[in-house]
Amino acid sequence: MSADLAGAFKDAMAAVCTPVAVVTAMDGDRPHGTTVSAFASLSASPPSLLVSLDRGSDLLAVITVSGEFGVNILGHGQSELAGRFARKGADKFAGISWSGADRVPRLDGAPGWFACRVAQTVVAADHVLVVGEVYAVDTASAAPLTYHERVFGTHHVPA
Repeated sequence: MSADLAGAFKDAMAAVCTPVAVVTAMDGDRPHGTTVSAFASLSASPPSLLVSLDRGSDLLAVITVSGEFGVNILGHGQSELAGRFARKGADKFAGISWSGADRVPRLDGAPGWFACRVAQTVVAADHVLVVGEVYAVDTASAAPLTYHERVFGTHHVPA
């Protein structure tokens, strides 16, 4: 792909408003997590979703071994949390309130949460799509954290 096409693609995708989540997994007793905007509902029967992770992702390696992961849907006001988990490093959970709900890390205050078993992985370009069969879910009504034009924001219902 040419640099011009790659740049145009990135600019066009930046114009798409996406929800923000932190995908988590346990490596023994150590939690791992990363911020994603590439995740989606896949099926209601069985309840399934998918997340897209870079092939070189440390989290992908943990999920591949553990066979389970969590998806923490972030709410408006949690952009600092999203930024923290978007960076590289081993101390992402330092000072963060979380629990080991259903064997995967659950971030306190995240209005949406899913615990999933890996059902399938699909290599696609430089990423891996991880299909997760949901075995636990919790949700609370809250304005979502969104990512649009390379900044965090939220959704407002038109008058």
